[in-house]
Amino acid sequence: MQTQEPQQVTGLERAIREAIPARIAAAQNYLLALQHRDGYWWAELESNVTITAEIILLHKIWGTDGERPLAKAETYLRSHQRDHGGWELFYGDGGDLSTSVEAYLALRVLGVPASDPALLKAKSFILGRGGITQTRIFTKLHLALLGCYDWRGLPSLPAWVMLLQSPSPFTIYELSSWARGSTVPLLIVFDQKPVYAIEPAVTLDELYAEGIANVRWELPKAGDWSDLFVWLDGAFKWAESINFTPFRQEGLRQAERWILERQEATGDWGGIIPAMLNSMLALRGLGYDVNDPVVRRGLRALDNFAVETDDTYWVQACVSPVWDTALAMRSLTDSGLAPDHPALVQAGEWLLDKQILDYGDWVVKNPQGQPGGWAFEFDNRFYPDVDDTAVVAMALQDVTLPDEALKREAIARAVRWVATMQCKTGGWAAFDIDNDQDWLNAIPYGDLKAMIDPSTADITARVLEMHGRLLRQPDLAARYASDLTAQRLERGLAYLLHEQEADGSWFGRWGVNYLYGTSGALSALALVAPGREQGAIPPGIATRIARGAAWLVRCQNPDGGWGETCRSYDDPSLKGQGPSTPSQTAWALLGLIDAAECGAATETQAIQRGIDYLLSTQTAEGTWAEQEFTGTGFPGHFYIRYHLYRHHFPLMALGRYQSWQGMRSR
Repeated sequence: MQTQEPQQVTGLERAIREAIPARIAAAQNYLLALQHRDGYWWAELESNVTITAEIILLHKIWGTDGERPLAKAETYLRSHQRDHGGWELFYGDGGDLSTSVEAYLALRVLGVPASDPALLKAKSFILGRGGITQTRIFTKLHLALLGCYDWRGLPSLPAWVMLLQSPSPFTIYELSSWARGSTVPLLIVFDQKPVYAIEPAVTLDELYAEGIANVRWELPKAGDWSDLFVWLDGAFKWAESINFTPFRQEGLRQAERWILERQEATGDWGGIIPAMLNSMLALRGLGYDVNDPVVRRGLRALDNFAVETDDTYWVQACVSPVWDTALAMRSLTDSGLAPDHPALVQAGEWLLDKQILDYGDWVVKNPQGQPGGWAFEFDNRFYPDVDDTAVVAMALQDVTLPDEALKREAIARAVRWVATMQCKTGGWAAFDIDNDQDWLNAIPYGDLKAMIDPSTADITARVLEMHGRLLRQPDLAARYASDLTAQRLERGLAYLLHEQEADGSWFGRWGVNYLYGTSGALSALALVAPGREQGAIPPGIATRIARGAAWLVRCQNPDGGWGETCRSYDDPSLKGQGPSTPSQTAWALLGLIDAAECGAATETQAIQRGIDYLLSTQTAEGTWAEQEFTGTGFPGHFYIRYHLYRHHFPLMALGRYQSWQGMRSR
């Protein structure tokens, strides 16, 4: 273990010490002003324009477009077109083909003629990228619904898949929760293969680079073993052509029942737009009336995801009140707000009320578990997730509530559930255990490569961090340890160490990217490393922490901040590289501060430069500006800009720095 460097106050450190109390207070006041009347925080969750484009199409198909301000959606779509003519997956990506085709389709559906200058510019961009034939499966699906693409070019999804049960090597529960929630309704849609007539009628023949007469309606081949699935798809299509579809009707009935059972009272399915949208398409294909209560609930739920301003209308892929609230609470307590502050008390009680005490899909592969997790959204009984649950548990632990006994029991129940969600790898995943059959990403339908939910370093780190922070309370240590046993923690620690890259970094599945993964891993290791409290961390682990910290320092930008482009998911040579952002700078600082606090790394100068970056970029209102997307949905395919990441993570970093400096002074 490295020795702590002598305390020497530099000019920069002195300036930071003088400025930081007022800056923290300003940031706290800004965040407190955003709290909703009911106690939670909830900011916009921005992705790309395909979500809004697909909702426009859905309302056209249901005939409910006249009841929504879709003229404002046209303004929104136009405002997001870039100078090159296309639309982006994430800020500054140069444009994405599938995203651009769906935006183009939505504008045509809204009545914009193909001769419009914006669409002519988009057409040039789309054709330059290969046209419709080169788009993703889900883009082609939405085109097929209007007859703009032939169903022959889409993969088959036989309805009998719904009937497969264990011990079959595949059931729907081998799909990730998000893929499952989207795929079950699509079993109905792909069976029906509907083509809907809308007004105005739309064709997109102009977007086929090879010419519409030359299109080959077939699945692309990769030239490797995965082409077996293309051959198998051909067999399914042949069986359909001769009407040989065994158990079809029973499969469709099971899929319909599954959809109805998983609709929340609020109308949501899975808390995510793809599952909600596809379920609505399935109900339409089954002939449900627009006034059916199930349909009405679904439409109302979709409206709850919409954001309307004076000029624009767009739809979020998801909503994140539980996540936003827990992170806001942690940033406020870490920055010194009193644990019994009324805002924290109200938020804590709101979170307690959101704990999920129902059995969800997770129980299929985890029958020994008992409910106790939290989900991302307002209502999502079937899909609590490990990441949210760990963050909520830590947030609640640090506040003082009127009913402390209830709080302790809620946390204990959460820890118990998380413990049983450990995968056979020793790590933890988001929604399920052992959801790791990677071959599913090779099927033609799975071209987003997001069909599974394997254990990851960042979520495993969060669980270990939760354990480390909860055990700081001596009276609770024994209780929590009875669930997160030494054996479970040893397996989790071994998994996390195994996932470290050769250069010292860790991959970040749910945040961009190696900066996120490395920060979380360092914080976890610093908290749970054996011997930490006695100042005797094993040399092997201390070396791992020091290597991770050194990697972060090597990635620091000349301005003192850190940044990483989403492109690092496709090109690892770009890991840790990108323009500085407040959220990613804060992540790096949190990892470095925790590493330094446990004595396994001494990166004081880099930490001070990072803090100086946050102070110098803080706005007069007490917040930070950030255009970049630093959240991840599907690596390489779907990214998220959480509008509060730019605020609560920097506030958290400033607070942790101030606490660390106080410890160093003592």
